[in-house]
Amino acid sequence: MIQLLFVVLFAEGVVAFLMLVKIGPLRELVMRSLDQIKMGKGPATVKTIAGTMSVILLSSLMSIVKIQNKGAKLGTMSPMDQVLWRTHLLEASLMGFTLFLGFLIDRMHHYLRKIMKLRSSVGTSKEEVERLEKEKQQLKEKEEKASKETKQLQDELSRLTENMKRLTLELQDKDKKVETAEIHVAALQKQTQDLLLEYDRLLEDNQNLQTQALGYRC
Repeated sequence: MIQLLFVVLFAEGVVAFLMLVKIGPLRELVMRSLDQIKMGKGPATVKTIAGTMSVILLSSLMSIVKIQNKGAKLGTMSPMDQVLWRTHLLEASLMGFTLFLGFLIDRMHHYLRKIMKLRSSVGTSKEEVERLEKEKQQLKEKEEKASKETKQLQDELSRLTENMKRLTLELQDKDKKVETAEIHVAALQKQTQDLLLEYDRLLEDNQNLQTQALGYRC
């Protein structure tokens, strides 16, 4: 029993050491092994073993108390009682340390898993932050590009507006010239009509004169 307790205590010490000190992949191997133990019927088995050891520990403590009470009544303990007392004390100490170390291993496993999950979450959050920073940079670049394009469009619009104003002024000037030309043409047409009327009158006068001249000759 004592040899078995020493082996269990040594094994628990090795497991605790590997969990505390990261040596290559050994910590992850120990964590996975503990994960497997806590799955399925593992927890029930561990609780049964721990309960049995607790009962044995309580029995050893009671035996120690009985031997001490017996020695107190007799004033001294016999060599056999001394051997039994030391044996029960050693067993109780080993079982107590074993149970305590097992509890520490369970808690270390629990908190190490939490730490690993937090690190994983932090890593994911860091990647998410980097992705958002990259998207932010891309949006900033797109915004700068859009701002440049907007400025170019505004310049183009200003240029087109100035051209439109210039063309409008030219069109107004041409309209005035056309209007002036139309007035001039109308005046020329009127003058032409007056000239035609005068020409017709002169032809008529000429014919009348010719007729009168022929009358005088006859």
